[in-house]
Amino acid sequence: MSAARTEVLPGDRGEGSAPGGATALSGRPRRGGGLHASRRRSGALMTLPAVALVAALLIVPIGQAVYYSLTDWDGFTAHWVGVGNFSRLFSNPAFWDVLQNNLLLLLTVPVAVSVPLGMAAVLHTHVTGWKFFRSVYFIPAAISWVVTGTFAVRFFAQDGILNHLLDGVGLHSVQLNLLAHQRSALLAVGITFIWSQLGPNIVIFVAGMANLEPSLDEAARVDGAGPLRIFWSITLPQMARFVQFAAVLTIITAFTALFSLIFVMTGGGPGDGTTTLEFFVYQQAFTQGDFGFGAMLGVVLFVLVALITVIVFVLGRIFVKDA
Repeated sequence: MSAARTEVLPGDRGEGSAPGGATALSGRPRRGGGLHASRRRSGALMTLPAVALVAALLIVPIGQAVYYSLTDWDGFTAHWVGVGNFSRLFSNPAFWDVLQNNLLLLLTVPVAVSVPLGMAAVLHTHVTGWKFFRSVYFIPAAISWVVTGTFAVRFFAQDGILNHLLDGVGLHSVQLNLLAHQRSALLAVGITFIWSQLGPNIVIFVAGMANLEPSLDEAARVDGAGPLRIFWSITLPQMARFVQFAAVLTIITAFTALFSLIFVMTGGGPGDGTTTLEFFVYQQAFTQGDFGFGAMLGVVLFVLVALITVIVFVLGRIFVKDA
């Protein structure tokens, strides 16, 4: 008998099959794609109120500040002057003194980050009374800048607490009046700023250390590593992102959140010894009524903080990658 030959017609192939027996799914509608697109549209619509709020409270004011920085604005009428305000700024010796004060305060940031990091490392070892000290160290974060400044004035004054403590330990000949001179007053502001950052940064570091892998420390102890070696080689690399976060917050605070402290402690003096860019904005805009120049100073402050923050992020990413 001759073998029957079966011919497979194109219509007899399975629907959607491809030559060679492979199934072609490209012709079938994708149900998941439509669902994902619908979810994306829904998510975009749900974020619109938040985006509108951010635009109204952040983006629009920044745009207005940029515009008014190019005008001669007295609070009511604005006259376009272009880059004239910037020319005035860079030719003003007071601006360079104020900028120098900001850069000197920037030197306190490593101390304001490293000291809380070390204290958090000690608390992480659960020393005796660690829960009590963890609460006590957070107190500076719960005190307003006005109260902190008032206490600092009483502490650093000529007849203040610091000199009484020096008298108590027999240093009668050492009488300090840090608030009477420009550089010493800035030093007093820097010390007060470091103290105020203990609470927030300790909280950040304690939270970060609570998420560390304990087996790494145990393995290092078994290999004979001491506490300092464990901290430097194991704890610190794992804490890199938390250190970066704390450094950025501390820098932003140093540049944009010390107005109340300086206003209460020194009023920007003696001279311009403790005047920062933030305080300089207040002096130019609200004391002298030059709102256009004040807006321009605000733009310069914004750009400076953004630039320093980007540098810290880049350095932090390099450190994290190496760690």
